[in-house]
Amino acid sequence: MKSVFSRWARPIATVAALAVLGSCGLPQVGPNKRQIYAGSVQKDGDSFVVSVNDRVTRATAVVPALGFSDSFTKAARLGSDTIRAGDVLGITVYENVDDPLLGVEGTPAALLEEVQVDGAGFIFIPYAGRIKAAGNTPDAIRRIITNKLGEQTPDPQVEVRRAAGDGSTVSLIGSIGAQGVYPIERPTRTLGTMLARAGGVTIEPAIAQVTVIRGKQRGKIWFEDLYDHPELDIALRAGDRILVEEDSRSFTALGATGGQAQVPFESQTLSALEGIAQVGGLNAATADPTGVFIFRNEPAEVAAQVLGRDDLVGAQRMVYVLDLTKPNGMFMARDFVIRDGDTLYVTEAPFTQWNKVISAITGTATSAAGLTTLTGG
Repeated sequence: MKSVFSRWARPIATVAALAVLGSCGLPQVGPNKRQIYAGSVQKDGDSFVVSVNDRVTRATAVVPALGFSDSFTKAARLGSDTIRAGDVLGITVYENVDDPLLGVEGTPAALLEEVQVDGAGFIFIPYAGRIKAAGNTPDAIRRIITNKLGEQTPDPQVEVRRAAGDGSTVSLIGSIGAQGVYPIERPTRTLGTMLARAGGVTIEPAIAQVTVIRGKQRGKIWFEDLYDHPELDIALRAGDRILVEEDSRSFTALGATGGQAQVPFESQTLSALEGIAQVGGLNAATADPTGVFIFRNEPAEVAAQVLGRDDLVGAQRMVYVLDLTKPNGMFMARDFVIRDGDTLYVTEAPFTQWNKVISAITGTATSAAGLTTLTGG
């Protein structure tokens, strides 16, 4: 009885192992190519599986459109000497008399420092009264004060200096050298010069974005475009808020790649080939270069161009397929644009699955041999 059991123990164990493999499957990092294609619309699934070619590459090459509206780009630079509500003035009055109106006897000059323009745009000067300052230049204010004082003291000489105050400042926050509130002065009347004044950006320039908030308006550009396109170096306005932040876009890398993670973009545009490189390339031991997939929810208008259909409604689940072994496969991967939220997935090679089958059978046979030994066969 014992010899009969030992004779059939190993074949039975092997058959049992194959049955387990067939019913439960082997460990996988994700779906294989056959399983992905089985979920396509063509096979009653819920996603479109599309091989990447030049037409598909052109139709899907959509990148975020950043820029400023005309209200930003067409705004003229502020006059560096124009006074605004909240500005601070320094005023000196020279009187050629022994008993001056404003100064101390024997002192030819009277200093009026930090005279702030009120919310209505006026300043008050003793003996000259309330003077409209906002909208005028320091020279215009000088003439007004001179005329008013000239009625009471002979030939007064007036000097008016402008020091930036609350009415001509902008705030800079985010990844900037020195966050803070800065005055709009002659050297810093544009976005680029103001960023330089604040110490420049502290993150990688290629992924830096600059947002300008002006009242209820908002515009955003790439930092690098600021210097490539001079028209984006817009004139600043009092009260502008400038935010510098890192690009928040990312994609997810899964499967037989050098690393599986959520990966931030490292440039304005990112190709599939660059995305693969960012995660360490394909896993040389397990990856199937014919099975590189990009999963994406595609807007209906883009999906319609890709599929050549006009009956699509709403975003469509798309699976784009790259075969790196084809003669132009690497070029297709170089030209195909990865977008925010994409999933880059690389399938395992069939050989990898075969190795798992062999390992599973070998392990089961070893267990059967141990069982035979225990039974004394």
